[in-house]
Amino acid sequence: MKVSCCFLYVIQHFGYPPSLGDLMRALRMMRRLGFNAVELEAIGEQNLKEIHQNRGAIRDTCEELGLSVVDFSAILPDLVDLDTKKRSRARELYKLGVELAVHFGAGTVQLDSYTAPLKHRGDVPYREAIEYGKPSFVEVDPDFRWPALWGTLVETVVYCNGLAREAGLRLVLEPRVGEIVSNTGGLLRLMDSVEDANFGAVLETAHLNAQKEILVLSEEKLADRIYYLHVADNDGRDNRHLALGEGNIVWRSLFSCLEKHRFDGWVAVDVGGVADVDAAYVRSLRFLRALEKEPDRTGAG
Repeated sequence: MKVSCCFLYVIQHFGYPPSLGDLMRALRMMRRLGFNAVELEAIGEQNLKEIHQNRGAIRDTCEELGLSVVDFSAILPDLVDLDTKKRSRARELYKLGVELAVHFGAGTVQLDSYTAPLKHRGDVPYREAIEYGKPSFVEVDPDFRWPALWGTLVETVVYCNGLAREAGLRLVLEPRVGEIVSNTGGLLRLMDSVEDANFGAVLETAHLNAQKEILVLSEEKLADRIYYLHVADNDGRDNRHLALGEGNIVWRSLFSCLEKHRFDGWVAVDVGGVADVDAAYVRSLRFLRALEKEPDRTGAG
């Protein structure tokens, strides 16, 4: 099993987005926890340009530590903005994200579907750090039209997927609670609209469990289009990202189903919102290593 550390670890320690210095510190911290692979993320235009400007130093630090970068994500919500000018600028910036994914030696570049342009009274999901279990009160603008938003998302994914394919990368997207694509069905519809197997899924266990999905059924639906895995646990009542084994996800069944479909991608620990983040990541890493040694008694593998 190939295990990596999600960027959520960095955000939990240093905020959203972290400074360049804090990113460098976080790389050393992740290595000390026992990880030899990580994902990297740029959050917004300024942070993306800072990482691009310092890409050589970041790669050198990863090589010094023996860390592989397996996935890169450029967080640019304007990619799905209905304003054509904003969307065009975000697309140009996303080219830097693809360039960085290649520079760091990643196999996948990630894209989010982001939140719909609704009027939020109170907190907007994912505007700053990810927070779980918070109520969201929304109003729909009279001028809002779902087909226009969906068409914009499809157009953007087709564009970003083209960039990724030309660069020798796979494009991946995870369904996330509160976003335009929030469940397996939405992602399947997006895949059907994009019509290119280069575009695939991040199976994100915590988000899908919080959506009350049957995870092994999600795996069966996505099958060989699962290119990356984010793992965290919860009990399905809210969108917590707990250490593995501390919720109600049946991990042996989940991995047996992955084995059935010959998944050979990276499994990234994605824990957050817990009291002792470092300890939770170590427990999760040990959980995965122990799971590797367990015999498969489900009959699904």
